[in-house]
This record gives sequence, C-alpha cells and structure tokens, in this order.
Amino acid sequence: MEGDVYEDNSLVLAAEDFEVDQFETFHFFTSQDKRCISKLRAHGPVLLKGARGCGKSALMIKASLGLYPREHESSAIGIYISLRHLDLLRASGPEYIELFCKLVVREVNKQLERDEIINNIHTITDLQSELTLIAAKNEKRMVLMFDDAAHIGRETNLNEFFDIFRTLSNNSISCKASIYPGVTKFGTRFDVYNDATVIDVNRSENSEDFARLFEEVLKLRFRNSLDDAKFEGVINKKDTSKLLGLAVLGNMRAFIYTCNQLITSLGNSSVVSYTHISEAFKQLSQNYFWPLLEEIEPKLGMYQPMVSPAVEISQILFEKAGEKCERSVLILREIVQRLSKPIEILEYVGFIARKEVSRVMKSRGRGTRFVLNLCNITEYLEHGRLNSTTVSKWLSLAENSVEFHKGSEFYKLELPDPLEGHDLSILEKEINSLKKSNVYPYGLTDSKIQILLDNGIQTIEDLAMKTDDEILALPQVGIETLKRFRSTVNQAIWM
Repeated sequence: MEGDVYEDNSLVLAAEDFEVDQFETFHFFTSQDKRCISKLRAHGPVLLKGARGCGKSALMIKASLGLYPREHESSAIGIYISLRHLDLLRASGPEYIELFCKLVVREVNKQLERDEIINNIHTITDLQSELTLIAAKNEKRMVLMFDDAAHIGRETNLNEFFDIFRTLSNNSISCKASIYPGVTKFGTRFDVYNDATVIDVNRSENSEDFARLFEEVLKLRFRNSLDDAKFEGVINKKDTSKLLGLAVLGNMRAFIYTCNQLITSLGNSSVVSYTHISEAFKQLSQNYFWPLLEEIEPKLGMYQPMVSPAVEISQILFEKAGEKCERSVLILREIVQRLSKPIEILEYVGFIARKEVSRVMKSRGRGTRFVLNLCNITEYLEHGRLNSTTVSKWLSLAENSVEFHKGSEFYKLELPDPLEGHDLSILEKEINSLKKSNVYPYGLTDSKIQILLDNGIQTIEDLAMKTDDEILALPQVGIETLKRFRSTVNQAIWM
C-alpha cells in the first residue's frame, strides 16, 4: 500500500506530502487495497478506519486520482480534502460549518481548476446545492474524500462533522472519511453502521498478498541497500519481508522504518542474519514505538491520562507474550470493555491489532484476540534474540494465545478519569520541542529553531497559525524549509 521512502536519504513521507507523479511511482497496491479503492470510488458513504501509518491517506489519494478531473473518462468527480486545519479543530457549531464550507469550496475550485462554486456559502444546504449543480453540469456524480476527519480525544466538533457527512450525501454526492480507532462519538443523528459502510484497514496476514506486498515494497524502495545477495544466508528475502511486515502488524510506515533500521544493523555484513533482525527490532522498539506514546500524549485532549495505563498494559502484554514466544493474546471481553480507551491508544500507535472480537477462552468465558508488535516482543525474548524456531513459528502464523482472564493483572487495573474540557497540550509546547529526536526523527535543527525564536515564534501554536507567506518572509527560509516546518508541525499536532 503505502511505501513512502527515497533510498537516497531514507526520508519517510506521509502519503499526502507526495507530488502526484511521485505518489504514483512510490506506492504499490495489493488486490485487497484495490477492492478498498473501488469502494471509495463507488457511490455511497464510507468510513475508512485504521491506525496511524496504515495507509488510509494513500488509499484515499489513489481513489481520487482515478476519478475526474485526473481521469477524464471517469463517471465521477473525485475531490480529496485534508481536514488538517487548526481552525477546524477549535471550532464548533455555526463557526465550524462556515469554515468547513470555505474549505470544501476552496478545494473543489482548486482541483477542478476553475471557480465552479461561488465563495459566499455559509450553510451545508447551500453547499450541497452547489455541488449537486456541478455534478449535473458535468454529468457525473461527486465523491468527497475527507482525510483525517475524526481523532481520538478530539471529539468536540464530531457532532457537526458527521451531521454534515450525513446531510451532504444524496443521489449525486457521496462522502468518504478516514477515522482512527477509538473514535466513538458520532453525534446524535449519525448511526455509524446504518449511515455508512465501515472499512477496517487491517491487513489480513493470511492473505496471499500480505508477503508479496512487503517484498515488492522492499524491492521498490531498497533495491541497492537490501539487494538479493543480502538474503542468501539463514533467511530469504520473501520470508524476511513477511517477518518484517508481521512485526509491525502490516503497518507500511513502520515497515519502512524497520527496513532502514535493518540496513543500519547490517552495517558492513554481507548477508542478513537473525541477529541483525533482532537488533533492528529492538532498536525500532526503543527509538520508534515507545517514543510514539510520548509523542501522542499531549495530542489526546481529555484522554491524555490514559497513556500511563496504556504503557502499563503494553508492558504486561509484551512480557507475558515474550516469555512464551507467542505473538497473540486473548483478553476477557469484560476487561477489554473496561480498558477500552488505553487499548484503543495501543491500537492507534501500532502496539497491538484487534483480530477477533469474540473467541472462546480455555479459562472459560469469551475473549478478544489481539496480535502484538514483534519489535516490542523481541525485547522480552530470552536473551533478547530471535532464533530459527521462533521465526518459523511466527512465519507459520501458528498460535497458542496467552490468556488474560479475571485473575490477571488487568482485572485489578484502575483507570484515571478523563480530563473533561481539556484542550490539546501540544499547542502550548515550546518550539524547542520540535527539535530532531526519537519523538520527531525528522524534526528541526538548532539553526531552524533559532530562526523561529528570533522572529517571535515561541510555541507550536505560533508556528501552526502562520501562513505560508509569513513563514517564507522569514530570513533564510525557502520552499524546502517551509515544507519541513509544515511537516514537522503537522506531525506534532495531528495524530
């Protein structure tokens, strides 16, 4: 799905940061992805749900590129709209609706390359009328793809969004939106399973496409640094690709990081060994996955206190699974319900993935089955190392899930209360917090931070509120520096 790296500098990009020609060159889509893309292009409302970096944006962008105006023969107009706007995040009620209308008008005008809509639109009814007229004029239906629509912990304006989502839809217009696990508030008028089709971007490990996808991306991205000769030792390229894909729960962004780390671990060695993979996994666990929890904590609003129990839960899961070399767990459904928010946070950051909602447990009762991130498990294996037996077991998908029932540590775990009305702490953080680090691997250099400080930009919010022209007016700031500022502040604020 989403393979976002250039081998020359190992820069991992979000799908929406690619130019159109680069996007097509650097992405690979499986048959499973293509079925999802077809549903996004078809008529009818769709919610695309998945964890960070799983490829939701890539699927939406690919779907829009196959529609008019990029494909003139298409029977539908496709408009991709990112909702990563700080003003939207803070607005509610009529203010949110007006800002939303302005954003849609701007994107439609921009992507159709002509002023199709008058700018004086303030209501959803007027917006729907104008979009319907455009569809009729072009003799095509219209598909609106709203990326980054709903985030865990940012639910104050979701009533408005899902009301709009439902109201805009008619015979000529269909809406699609990407959401994260843990979003539960859809407003009073929106019935999530009746008013939309929900597609879970959760890659099936049993699919024939699973191993092929990661092998193709490895070939596409790392044809020189991880060439065929590197896999003539204990493990071949196909199995390595599958193992790395399993390790990160099918998450493409994390897969790219894993490949980069494997190259570092390999050093001057001529072939990949289990030791190299073990070291890559542990480094990724320590320098990528655990820092993710630190990164998202100030972004969670009212759910910020849930990060601490999420850490505690994950440590227990990885320790128990590592002791038995198992990659899956069964947690009593009653416990999953009670600990739903920290568990959803762990799903979001790619520590765990929900595979079965309900399965019979040996210890009686029914449990939810999750598979765990192998990078984090590796830290808890004996001697912290993979061996042929463990790798063969994981590649075969054989499982004997570790069970957590009423007598487990989870049953007694207490959760803190949410911080009702709590704003996003990330906005108040000093600009220095965007310095390059494990939390922000592509953060800002000291010199770039000094430029911002010298010009009165003290906090992340200060930078986020600046227009492109205002940033370009700063000394020693060109287009590439502007892009770096934007991508870093976007990573900081958005999930």
